[in-house]
Amino acid sequence: MRHLIEPTDLSVQETNEIVALAEDIIAHRDRYADRCRGKKLATLFYEPSTRTRLSFTSAMMELGGNVIGFSDARNSSVSKGETVQDTVRVINCFADIIAMRHWIEGAPLAATQVSRTPVINAGDGSHSHPTQTLTDLLTIKRELGRLDNLTIGFCGDLKFGRTVHSLIKAMSRYHNIRIVLIAPPELRLPSYIKSEVCDRCGMDYREVDDMESVMPELDVLYMTRVQKERFVDEEEFERVKDCFVLDARKMSMAKSDMAVLHPLPRVNEILQEVDDDPRAAYFRQVRAYGFDAAPAGMGGKGFARRASRSRAIDRTYMFESSLHYQYRACRAAVPCLADRAGRIPLRVLRSESEVAGDRITTQAFAHIVEQ
Repeated sequence: MRHLIEPTDLSVQETNEIVALAEDIIAHRDRYADRCRGKKLATLFYEPSTRTRLSFTSAMMELGGNVIGFSDARNSSVSKGETVQDTVRVINCFADIIAMRHWIEGAPLAATQVSRTPVINAGDGSHSHPTQTLTDLLTIKRELGRLDNLTIGFCGDLKFGRTVHSLIKAMSRYHNIRIVLIAPPELRLPSYIKSEVCDRCGMDYREVDDMESVMPELDVLYMTRVQKERFVDEEEFERVKDCFVLDARKMSMAKSDMAVLHPLPRVNEILQEVDDDPRAAYFRQVRAYGFDAAPAGMGGKGFARRASRSRAIDRTYMFESSLHYQYRACRAAVPCLADRAGRIPLRVLRSESEVAGDRITTQAFAHIVEQ
């Protein structure tokens, strides 16, 4: 059995096959109408969502399947203190596949440790969002006709943006990819992504603090909102929330075939005057998410049915001796596998400035995951 927690859980070949399958679904939708008939998807959404939750629901319906689950954990037994792992054990009795959204980094990974059905990470905190990445790849392929030889600008919240982290990981495996990181110092890409993804893969990247100087060279501009929910200090949020705003004037500096992507929702980082520009692809991106990429992911290579091989946890990647924070408000929900003495060793997300001396015991997470 396989799970999808990170975009790199799929090989490049598998990723390309899913993108190709999505394009085939677009061209021949009727061929896939019964692909998941008799199957049930459970959507376990512990965090608010519009596009992601509805995309999974519509995808399963497009494939002929059914959907159960919850969109608000307060309306489930979670409100009574049930752990993620116990919830998953129960859902295993009813569903063939699980899509989980959680505000805590590592919660979907914790679910995989007990699940008898495939788990798809639908976004966990500031960590990863692999299905959004599949959507982004499909959109780029359809807008520009290729996934190699691209210059991609990532703009806005690069520190907490799980869609940014996931897409950079995925693009690092393609040929001749150059990325431009456009962010204020407070929201720059975490150092572990730069060192363990960009540097290790030889990806060409640079950091800048203005949009205008780089607009003419971009093939893709990936805009993101500054995520208020990830901040502890509201004053810091107010200071950086309007750092970069895309308007018609900036668009006039860009290539005629540049594509503007955004995982949505937007707040004020893209003015509405940009919406009618043919290069604004973010609403076409939603179309790809809801009706093409998501069905391809579930109806294709082994996720809707029980697959034959399991995903072993790579402990050299996932675990180390102490818990690091991405930010004080961000937590992790992976049970302690390597250190039964009480520390939770997690490397899913690491901070550029961890809280000195802060340690968390397994007991502190008793209400989230079962040890």
